[in-house]
Amino acid sequence: MLAQEAASQLGLERVLLVPAGEAPHKTIDPEPGRDVRLDMALRAAEGDPLLEASDVEVRRDGPSFTYETLEQLSEERQGDELWFLMGADVAAGLESWKRPERVVELARLGIAARAGTSLDDAEAALESLGADGRFEVVRMPEIGVSSTRVRRRVAQRRRPRPSGTRARRPVGPPTAARASRR
Repeated sequence: MLAQEAASQLGLERVLLVPAGEAPHKTIDPEPGRDVRLDMALRAAEGDPLLEASDVEVRRDGPSFTYETLEQLSEERQGDELWFLMGADVAAGLESWKRPERVVELARLGIAARAGTSLDDAEAALESLGADGRFEVVRMPEIGVSSTRVRRRVAQRRRPRPSGTRARRPVGPPTAARASRR
């Protein structure tokens, strides 16, 4: 959903889905593995001309650092303006990343503002990194589901659904939902 909203609000022609090979900042439990993450990105992009899945981080050994990925993409896609999309909660912690100033240098930032998430901490972190004029806020519709909740429900072999609903259809493309149930 962020990909479509960002494309619409920021005027992006293409959104590259880049699953992490090895997340350096957090442990994902249960860990699905890099191949499963890539498969889900490929399925999410399937049939959508806006989306493209990339294995740039999955191919790399060791932790996936965003600045390295952006360096590689800027070399491969010379002339393209790169945007890096993230939630406001992630942007608030960007200062703790490896070489965050390089991330800001290589890409403009699209910051997703979800209902109930404060932009103050994200904006303060970005300003401290010299990102003034290098980020835009992407307003997100409220759907009431988080990736943590989706992973927990998948681990319990239950379909992800927005909180407080009795919806029976999966959140996200059907092919990605089928892949997540494996």
